[in-house]
Amino acid sequence: MTDIGHYREVWRPASAARRLTRWFAWLALVALFVFCWQLMTENTIWAFVSDAPRQAADIGSRMVPPRWSYLPALMAPLWDTINIATLGTLGGIAMAIPVAFLAARNTTPSARFLRPAALFVIVASRSINSLIWALLLVAIIGPGLLAGIVAIALRSIGFIGKLLYEAIEEIDPKPGEAISATGARPAQVLDYAIVPQIVPAFIAIGVFRWDINIRESTILGLVGAGGIGLQLQSSINVLAWPQVTMILLLILGTVVVSEWVSATLRRAMI
Repeated sequence: MTDIGHYREVWRPASAARRLTRWFAWLALVALFVFCWQLMTENTIWAFVSDAPRQAADIGSRMVPPRWSYLPALMAPLWDTINIATLGTLGGIAMAIPVAFLAARNTTPSARFLRPAALFVIVASRSINSLIWALLLVAIIGPGLLAGIVAIALRSIGFIGKLLYEAIEEIDPKPGEAISATGARPAQVLDYAIVPQIVPAFIAIGVFRWDINIRESTILGLVGAGGIGLQLQSSINVLAWPQVTMILLLILGTVVVSEWVSATLRRAMI
């Protein structure tokens, strides 16, 4: 009710139907949790779980100190990883740009056919992890850097395409309408009205995706797609834990540097 211009909220107890609905909702949540817990732990060997802290402590003690003498041997695989991320990002950008323009409502030539096809490409790319892409490509084109580059590129299409087509749909339509009124062709409208508005977003998206791809490229070697992940898998297989520590530290340093480079480039270009 209102009291001299001030609103006073009056507490009222929940109705019986609402309390019953809330009670059943909590009951269903508890039942779902119990079901999921039983499903997840059905084949769990609890003896291994209880022994896990001791095993973790044992492996941790073997990983210290890192094998610093192994660092020079990691420079070439690290360079391969950076190349996988960089070339994969460039390939993803090249494929994502036309997909984004086809997916955007204000630039697609066919909202009935081409736009759904472009959206399907974006969803398909984003729904499959880069590690799965790499696993498939290693089986198709063989192990090596090419499989890693293509995997990163295919994974990047969805991320870049989605953010870019959303940026295209959010542009100011007035410059395009003004240029169209002069008799300009659609390609000229695209060149002079749309592209200048999305360049800052495009640069930010590309640099951000490169930063993400640096991280994802470090593990593609686990399935044979080259890079430093291959050295990590080899070291784990022979139980060379000091080498594993060295590789993990190098990956951490690379990710930190790539994060700094990404932030610096975004500030400089936007």
